[in-house]
Amino acid sequence: MAEIERRRRRPPISCVLCRRRKVRCNRETPCSNCLRSKNASCIYENQFSQSQQESELHSSTPTIAAAAAPSLTSKSSPRAVTAATTSTPASYQSSKDIEFLKDKIKQLEEQLSQSNRTARSPIQTPGSNIEAISSRIGGTFYIHHEDTLAGQPPGISRSVTHKSRMFGQSHWITGMSLVRDILALIEPHIHEEGCRITTLMLKSKSLARSIKAKRNPPWPLPLVTDLPPKDIADELVDRYFQTAETVYRILHIPSFKREYEAHWISPAESNSAFLVQLKLVLAIGATTYDEKFTLRASAMRWVYEAQTWVSEPGFKHRLNIQYLQNNILLLLAREFVDVGPDLVWISAGTLVRIAVYMGLHKDPTRLPKMSTFIAEMRRRLWNTILELSLQLSVISGGPPFISLDMFSTEPPGNFDDEQLTVEDPPPQPESHFTQTSVAIILRKIFPARLAVVKFLNDHGSSGTYKETLQLDSELRASYKSALRILQGYKSATGSRPSEYAMDALNLLMNRYCLSLHIPFFAPAMDEAAYAFSRRVVVETSLKIWRGIFPSPLALSSQSGQSVGSPSQLSLVRLAVCASGFFRISPLQASVLIASELIGQLREEETLGPGLIRQDLLSVVREAKNWAWKCIEAGETSIKGYFLASLHVAHIEGLMQGLEGEELSRYVVREGEKAEEMCLPVLEEMLANGKDEGSTRGLEQNTPSQLVEDWDLTMSGALFDFGEMELVNWGFDENDQELSFG
Repeated sequence: MAEIERRRRRPPISCVLCRRRKVRCNRETPCSNCLRSKNASCIYENQFSQSQQESELHSSTPTIAAAAAPSLTSKSSPRAVTAATTSTPASYQSSKDIEFLKDKIKQLEEQLSQSNRTARSPIQTPGSNIEAISSRIGGTFYIHHEDTLAGQPPGISRSVTHKSRMFGQSHWITGMSLVRDILALIEPHIHEEGCRITTLMLKSKSLARSIKAKRNPPWPLPLVTDLPPKDIADELVDRYFQTAETVYRILHIPSFKREYEAHWISPAESNSAFLVQLKLVLAIGATTYDEKFTLRASAMRWVYEAQTWVSEPGFKHRLNIQYLQNNILLLLAREFVDVGPDLVWISAGTLVRIAVYMGLHKDPTRLPKMSTFIAEMRRRLWNTILELSLQLSVISGGPPFISLDMFSTEPPGNFDDEQLTVEDPPPQPESHFTQTSVAIILRKIFPARLAVVKFLNDHGSSGTYKETLQLDSELRASYKSALRILQGYKSATGSRPSEYAMDALNLLMNRYCLSLHIPFFAPAMDEAAYAFSRRVVVETSLKIWRGIFPSPLALSSQSGQSVGSPSQLSLVRLAVCASGFFRISPLQASVLIASELIGQLREEETLGPGLIRQDLLSVVREAKNWAWKCIEAGETSIKGYFLASLHVAHIEGLMQGLEGEELSRYVVREGEKAEEMCLPVLEEMLANGKDEGSTRGLEQNTPSQLVEDWDLTMSGALFDFGEMELVNWGFDENDQELSFG
């Protein structure tokens, strides 16, 4: 019986949309139906117009048909093969369909293969060019590059999306694109049998979650009167006043100390607002108490208690100066002690609104008459709120949401705190250093820094390189003026700014300068036009690192004690024990320096042997040591140490002449060693950290007994200055509004 040849389905000649709707298509491009429905893309499945189809169907030749014959599968019968070689329109169109499907399968196979490697696929959107960088180690980061139509090189990164958050250019994570090469080195080996990087990382993350679960106190945590022994409390208070209060003026020091001493005499008479204030001061001071942050568990409890107190509903009667002070201290404590530090920027917005609601954005001269004490405290607190809002915008990569025209409050006067205890004191001249001078200097350079942060993080920011250089010039000029004032203080007799205040001020300014030029750092590796930014990034990163760690001795000491001045001790301990600004700044600096060294070593391959900067190489090696000390002090994430180890291995491998597969395997081995070192430390943390989250009375223990782990009833005025009411200013005992008398 002769085999009946199966008829092939006629190829579709209607557009995709008409076929789906089952309507007649006029087969034009675009068709009439797509025009009526305003469908911008009228697509034909075979990608040919009708005229092209008719032309090709009539001009098909045996040669073309023969070329399509191998496309048939091996199961085709001789009769089918013979039919395929005939020059008929249907057979030719069938072969084209097969070729189309084969190309589609090939594309899908390539996409599947790429999904197992680090993804770098740009996704075109109307206003940006999004690059996805994915890895089993770091997750997926979407880098929003500058639109190429704006005249910038395609490498300019404007923001980064990770999980549910978006970060502006000032956030350290925008440098994620700088580590793509090292991720590409190790990613192909992660899937190999015997590679333990993923297994060890997952185990460390599981341990970290368990440690944090035991550390976190219960919520809500009511305020209790427990405090550490007085000798420890005294030291913690002193450490707070030697560090945070020298830069951010929040408290009136004589008033606080008077109330502090009264508390130890009659604890029952202290009101809850002061107890919250005291515990927040102790928590901030605990971050520089020792090298291992042995008071971490207590500090976290103090912060949780303060957060519970602040979060109570119906706080209208609390809208006074002390409530504002406690909210500012809570922001600092959360950042320093690692209690949701990455979300503090959100809380800073609430703080700005509280201050505006209380009228702090208006200068006291524009309000009903008040004492010099009250007026200056309002100016100081508004100044501090502006400073913290801007600093947190830099850290979080978020818009500052503040502007110079939203307030009229003048900078604080140049007063020492004791001067405010008398009526109508005259301010000191600018050349005389007071306890408020550093805050005044920060206010002088506030406009230039605000312009930088708006340029980097505001929505739609796409400034040109010319604007970047202009802002750089304004920032430097502003800071030079401030430095002249500081130099005058240092050369004069009498009181002078502390080393810590000077170092912290330099660190702040260098961070703004660094953030301004980082977007052009990666493009500068290929574009000579941005060489200035490359130099600024490298030298500023070195200044930031050496500003905290002047020498390797500041990181490691055989005696186990840090060496250096008291100021340097505080900065090193903040970088090791605290979170937030003082942890992120050296991390960012070390990653940038490592990227520069890798760039230099690659340039050697094309430009010939050169000299590697040993000062930069020492920073990369010190960064690994520093990251290890952070883990010893209770850091639960090992990614910092892991990344530092990969950087050291990558750079040393390149210096040894390793390349290709040999270099990759060397870096992978070093990464595994780093993870293996961290696991025993995390396991010990977990074993020693039992019941921390629910233990009460822990504050009564001495530091040697603490686990070394890590993340208004009083009558009368709080500040006893006669008519100068501070805490209850604005409301009387019956919650009735008072005048500004």
